[in-house]
Amino acid sequence: MSSRPSTPGPGRVLGAALAAAAVTVGLLQAPAASAASVASTATAAEDRPRGRQGAAVQQVLEDAVRSGTPGMLASVTSGGPGGNVYTWRGAAGVADLRTGERRGHHDRFRIGSVTKSLTAAVVLTLAAEGRLDLDDTVEQWLPGLIAGHGHDGSAVTIRQLLNHTSGISDYSSNREFFDRYIGRDFLKNRFQRHTPESLVGWAVRAAPDFAPGTGWRYSNTNYIVAGLIIQKVTGRSYENEVERRVLRPLGMRDTSLPRHSVTLPRPSGRGYTKVPFGDPAGAVHDGTALNTSTGWAAGDIISTTGDLQRFVRALMSGRLLPPAQQKELTTTVPTTEEGHRYGLGVGWTTLPCGVGIWGHAGGIHGSRTGVYADGRGGRSLVVNANADWAGSPEAALNAAFCPPEPRSGPSA
Repeated sequence: MSSRPSTPGPGRVLGAALAAAAVTVGLLQAPAASAASVASTATAAEDRPRGRQGAAVQQVLEDAVRSGTPGMLASVTSGGPGGNVYTWRGAAGVADLRTGERRGHHDRFRIGSVTKSLTAAVVLTLAAEGRLDLDDTVEQWLPGLIAGHGHDGSAVTIRQLLNHTSGISDYSSNREFFDRYIGRDFLKNRFQRHTPESLVGWAVRAAPDFAPGTGWRYSNTNYIVAGLIIQKVTGRSYENEVERRVLRPLGMRDTSLPRHSVTLPRPSGRGYTKVPFGDPAGAVHDGTALNTSTGWAAGDIISTTGDLQRFVRALMSGRLLPPAQQKELTTTVPTTEEGHRYGLGVGWTTLPCGVGIWGHAGGIHGSRTGVYADGRGGRSLVVNANADWAGSPEAALNAAFCPPEPRSGPSA
């Protein structure tokens, strides 16, 4: 889930909001135990390219901890069908600033807006079954929901919800909502329960950002509405459909939907938040416990690096969706950021080294997560910070996906 009342940068598309790389110097300084990294593990020898890339990602994690992030996790998987699959795992820092407990590879964490990729996958499986059409309008399925202040659900399609071209306002950009539940007053309101309909109600208090299909703006409301459509089409809960259509088929046993639970399942560490959210000068608090109904189908899933690897590799390799829906998934529109495009629940960009990647980032109180893969899911990166202050993902992405610099040999 995105949590800032402003026009998004590429972070909401591919992860600039993610504290996956060098984090702003001068943030929370962890105790001495957190500065020591957990040893990374890899199936590939360190003198092979994938080993050197693992070492480069590990360095990014350690740099982030030195710069003030309490703890980092990452995994890089390479290889694919018909060949060996190699997975490198790295960690740095601590899971708990009070006890000094280290971060572990099986830790569960909130994935924020990475949830959108799973929500889109569920919608696409329903389209594959003929249960809905991506050109159906919101009004066809949810009469009267998108109305008022210029909003018209009969002009918004499901496809426009998933690629953020609907123009529907983002409820989390409403200043009153943001201050009360995300920003200044988060700590006293963190256990407030929200219904999906109430979140949409906050959104339609404002005029649309643009006429449907004429622009692009990231809006959490789009995925709240998509979740409601999933429920209307199936007659079952959104949570049930994510479990049936994504988690169970892919064996994602460590992934869960909170259903108003305010705690993280074990094993897990703590999640640290700055109040006000996103303010580099904000005070640091333990933000582990909260009701994530503020995000629901846009941002409330809990997972692990291992399960997210299973998901992104299946999604981008075409193992989760039929070919027609895979094509829909990866049909993109331009965003507000040059060089960044958005499909249906996944974004696309090209790294400086020329490698194209798909992915999504997620930020929620106490956690920043990024999930990325190349065009066929042959190489993938999952990275998580147990803190929600912003940083750039570029170093982690370049380390994971770009060819390592060749080692210099002896002079002639």
